[in-house]
Amino acid sequence: MSWLPDDFVHPVYVPVPDTALHLRPIREADTAIDYPAVMGSRERLWEIFGPAWGWPMETMTYEEDRVDLLRHEKEIAAHQSFNYALLDEKETAILGCVYIDPPERTGSDGEISWWVVDDLVGGEMERALDALVPQWIAADWPFQQPRYPGHDITWQDWLALPRAS
Repeated sequence: MSWLPDDFVHPVYVPVPDTALHLRPIREADTAIDYPAVMGSRERLWEIFGPAWGWPMETMTYEEDRVDLLRHEKEIAAHQSFNYALLDEKETAILGCVYIDPPERTGSDGEISWWVVDDLVGGEMERALDALVPQWIAADWPFQQPRYPGHDITWQDWLALPRAS
């Protein structure tokens, strides 16, 4: 049984209200704008995602990022998991990402996390994304019990939960 209904169609463009930003599924072709976003915020991203995902490694190369984005692109096409890039209007910069994944831990039917580049932390655009994500998930995704690691539960508490079978 799939974690999403067979007829589910994932959104392909999601405007972030009151900003010139939008979300869309990430692609391998985004490597040139993803790599500087990730590596430019790597230390903070490691603090958030490192213990859970082992990402992003300090030594991650451009080629490793490209391979990772290709994997994400294929997982999106197969509805296995989703990585949405947060982009400026002309798609010249990735400013963060939103991940929508099947549950790794018990007690939810989808796990959603996100980040913004260091320059946006604590600002208007981060607050707009923080407000959008739960509303978007509730409106456009088929989850009954979404979980938001790093937002409604700490990553440490999430890691302590039993693994989903």
